[in-house]
Amino acid sequence: MTTTIVLASNNKGKIAEFNQLLSPLGYDVKPQGEYQVEEAVEDGLTFIENAILKARNACAQTGLPALADDSGLEVDFLNGAPGIYSARFAGEHGNNLANNQLLLEKLAGVPTLERSARFHCVLAYMRHKDDPTPIVVHGSWEGRILEDLEGEAGFGYDPVFFVPACGCSAASLPKEIKNAISHRAQALTQLLTHLTSKASF
Repeated sequence: MTTTIVLASNNKGKIAEFNQLLSPLGYDVKPQGEYQVEEAVEDGLTFIENAILKARNACAQTGLPALADDSGLEVDFLNGAPGIYSARFAGEHGNNLANNQLLLEKLAGVPTLERSARFHCVLAYMRHKDDPTPIVVHGSWEGRILEDLEGEAGFGYDPVFFVPACGCSAASLPKEIKNAISHRAQALTQLLTHLTSKASF
């Protein structure tokens, strides 16, 4: 039996990643746009706050279990920016090229050792809008910012995020490798452990 989960996002990259990871386990992840869900106002100050806001909003408008992913990039040289503003770093929400170009401009001339960064992913799962105990998990992925774009795969900041363990950018990794080691994969592994142990579905 397939269980439908509403993902509080319409990001095609995220939808594809979640389905690739969850479909073998019997879960069908649908974007909230299929249910005409009006997007939540993301006025939280942390990834955790925004993830819960988005999950509750999707539950309330669909009556289905909802999963929200709030993720972003933290760059040490920029004191943690772009952080929760990662998707709209350059102004226009979801303009990956502009975001990457602005990041590279801000780090122009910064030595390699000072370009440390990490991706964060917080997942919030709610059974219903009044769920008093949402499941919240957090994964992080260490790396550094390159000096130019590299690779054709992935999305977001993947082309500028160098993964030391793999010797290339996140956008150069095959999907199966990225989906095994990324911040989202780490968070999802934790989430599945919780869901399985609590039989939340």
